[in-house]
Amino acid sequence: MASLKNIKLKIISYKKTGTVTHAMEAVSAVKMRKGQERALSGRSYAAAALTVLERLSGTADVARHPLMKEGTGKACFVIVTSDKGLAGSLNSGVIRKVEAELSRTVLDRKDVVIIGLGRRGADYFANRGYDVRAKHENVSDSVSEEQLRVITDEILKWHAAGEIGSVYVAYQNFISTFEQQPTVRQIVPVKPDMMREVIAGIRPARGKYSPATGTSETSPKIAAYTIEPDADSVLAVLLPKLLNIAVFHALLEAKASEHSARMVAMKSATDKAKEMAHNLTRTFNKVRQAAITREVSEITSGIEAMK
Repeated sequence: MASLKNIKLKIISYKKTGTVTHAMEAVSAVKMRKGQERALSGRSYAAAALTVLERLSGTADVARHPLMKEGTGKACFVIVTSDKGLAGSLNSGVIRKVEAELSRTVLDRKDVVIIGLGRRGADYFANRGYDVRAKHENVSDSVSEEQLRVITDEILKWHAAGEIGSVYVAYQNFISTFEQQPTVRQIVPVKPDMMREVIAGIRPARGKYSPATGTSETSPKIAAYTIEPDADSVLAVLLPKLLNIAVFHALLEAKASEHSARMVAMKSATDKAKEMAHNLTRTFNKVRQAAITREVSEITSGIEAMK
């Protein structure tokens, strides 16, 4: 039978662990709400840029733009994961989704370029022989869209040089507090349907920020559109912006998913720590009561023996 001292030490240990996990749960809840609000704050800008692209999509100038056409180079995957653990199956879900996409498209390792946003995904594919050309660790929750232009500029440079022909972004899509969905979206070539899915996905399916029932957010298409000063000048600014928006919002979705998953994981850990402490307290009381009963029996037996 375990000693009372060991049981008491275990109870103290579980209570301390529960205190830490409860604090981490509270921090993750605050960060999750901030991340979701950040994603929503940039939604109007993204929708406006999409409206311009949809109105231009019927022109021949847009159809001829390199970013609107499938290239012949390698496939580039922007993989958004976390730098830290304690978030359940968050990172493994994204990694499995990327591997499934690689299997579906029958891509060999030499035909894939990896950009890692977060250490977990970058390390996983680097250890398996993939070409991890860029690795960005410790991406802050307050990162701005302009700061992510470093990644977008690399993609544009490689695409212009013919090194990559298509670009995919893989991340955890935030659906609700208790549900995140690993997602892979193709963002190059740039397509209005793809951008519409990205923008629609900024709002979760349920909860405070979910869209109102029956609302439609599709923008009208115009048959004829006058481009000033010229199509090349407009597209040279618009398409990189849209590409940057896709990567930026994938990061925001992943951040909200990370903090949500960590909050749920820490809540489960806190509940489990409380349960273990409660069970050990009952065991402690039983052992202590057995010891008291044994001592009383020994004293009674001694008294009886002395009579």
